[in-house]
Amino acid sequence: MVVLDHLGETEAAALLVDGQLDDLLVDAPDLPRPGTIYRAVCDRPMKGQGGVTVRLPDGGRGFLRQAKGLAPGQRLLVQVTGYAEPGKAVPLTQRVLFKSRYAIATPEAPGLNISRALKDEEARVRLREVATPLVPEGMGLILRSSCENADEDEIAEDIAAMIDLARAVTSDSGREPEVLVEGDGPHTLAWREWVEPAAIVTEPGGFARENVLDLLEAAASPRVPLDGGHMWVEPTRALVAVDVNTGGDTSPAAGLKANLAAIAALPRALRLRGLGGQVTLDLAPLTKAHRRQAETALRIAFRRDPVETVLVGWTPLGHYELQRKRERAPLAPAWRCV
Repeated sequence: MVVLDHLGETEAAALLVDGQLDDLLVDAPDLPRPGTIYRAVCDRPMKGQGGVTVRLPDGGRGFLRQAKGLAPGQRLLVQVTGYAEPGKAVPLTQRVLFKSRYAIATPEAPGLNISRALKDEEARVRLREVATPLVPEGMGLILRSSCENADEDEIAEDIAAMIDLARAVTSDSGREPEVLVEGDGPHTLAWREWVEPAAIVTEPGGFARENVLDLLEAAASPRVPLDGGHMWVEPTRALVAVDVNTGGDTSPAAGLKANLAAIAALPRALRLRGLGGQVTLDLAPLTKAHRRQAETALRIAFRRDPVETVLVGWTPLGHYELQRKRERAPLAPAWRCV
């Protein structure tokens, strides 16, 4: 079930699977949304950081990595890649994408590509026949896995809309910083990303009626109950600390059992809380053999997670580190508005 509602005045969307909260999208009204496209002006290089600052509308500042060859005062198109950490500039990229439910237009990468998740060759041929006449020379397009069972007319309409938007934005000739495309809010993101068939609740008060508020209260707590223990998921200014405990179980297998349960629950716990950046995982004590088992479990758990996460590895102190994209707004500020 998909529930579209608000937390106070803040737009939010919840995905329920078997009565449990599986995913959550919350707006951050005071921050630029990921996906927002700006006309920006290059400001100055940041020596030692491999990038430049850029001027955004209303006196805003952004940071652009891999900005070799850019000159101060140069106009450029940039897109917000994630939420900025407190006190830091908005993270940006010049690789602008126009993303919808079925298609992604890629002006800087010409050609037609189809998601590798689509294995059926007949379906791939059918999609190529639908898309090829719609993609102009010099424009790129990616067909998403959600196309597999979609109506061909809906796919074609989606492709045409993204191509038209990409053309309009890339032909922009303005000079001053300006918002050209607003990033999608939680309700639009839910339509775009949660493509499995589901009942949809849109009437105001849906969070209260469908028990979402009670589920959110549990998600707002740092303590996550596990089968065989519990873990604490606590953000600090520098990182997200995850501590795994075995509870009252003192058996020889207690540590491994709690660790595997924590790893399986971790992607969802981070998603629901909107946490990203550096994540340090303090697992219960493990043998070297069990470390390999934990690594395999981590790969499996995050392979299915929609938020880009890099599994960095073990530290000298025996912690495991992850680097997670900040593409979700944190739950905590929105929850304080309820």
